[in-house]
Amino acid sequence: MAGRTVRAERVSATRELILSAAERLFAEHGVYAVSNRQVSEAAGQGNNAAVGYHFGTKADLVRAIARKHSEHIEHVRMRMLAEIGDSGDLRDWVECLVRPLAEHLAALGSPTWYARFGAQVMTDPGLRQIMAEEALSSPSLQQIVVGLNRCLSDLPPEVRAERNDMARQLMVHMFAERERALAEDTPTPRSSWHDAATGLVDAIVGLWLAPVTSDR
Repeated sequence: MAGRTVRAERVSATRELILSAAERLFAEHGVYAVSNRQVSEAAGQGNNAAVGYHFGTKADLVRAIARKHSEHIEHVRMRMLAEIGDSGDLRDWVECLVRPLAEHLAALGSPTWYARFGAQVMTDPGLRQIMAEEALSSPSLQQIVVGLNRCLSDLPPEVRAERNDMARQLMVHMFAERERALAEDTPTPRSSWHDAATGLVDAIVGLWLAPVTSDR
């Protein structure tokens, strides 16, 4: 029994080393520019097959990195949703969309790589689908989408879909840009993740409430 426990702990530690190394390398270089050998070496594994043994395909590894962070983000979202209840204020729902990731990144300390990892993954159609599936499996995010749609019911469906894409791009790339600047010790427009989230919430609320111009 003790031997099995020690082995399980060793396997868990190895998986964590691989996940951390892969997240950093994918964030800095892109997912398909990094080989399993490079991930194994960065994780301190002498066996170059370690990544495949523990995670399978590269897509499986990407999914595992996303799930590594999802539990804390989901917890923050659920806490915020409990606080706003059945709000009819668009800003409340945008706060629930934006702040959980900012709070998570702040809790990780510095440097972090998850925001840049997300930005890299979103450039690949196949991997982007993985991230979309993971996001849509989140009960809290499903609830946020319902709340947002209720507040935006006057927008034509195609405009709502378009602005949803714009909001997602803003979130992904603004957080990634701030993370990069912090890692490189270069100036950022806002002094904290909390303040950066406030600016992003302001922008996304303004985006969704912008006038709709007809081309006809």
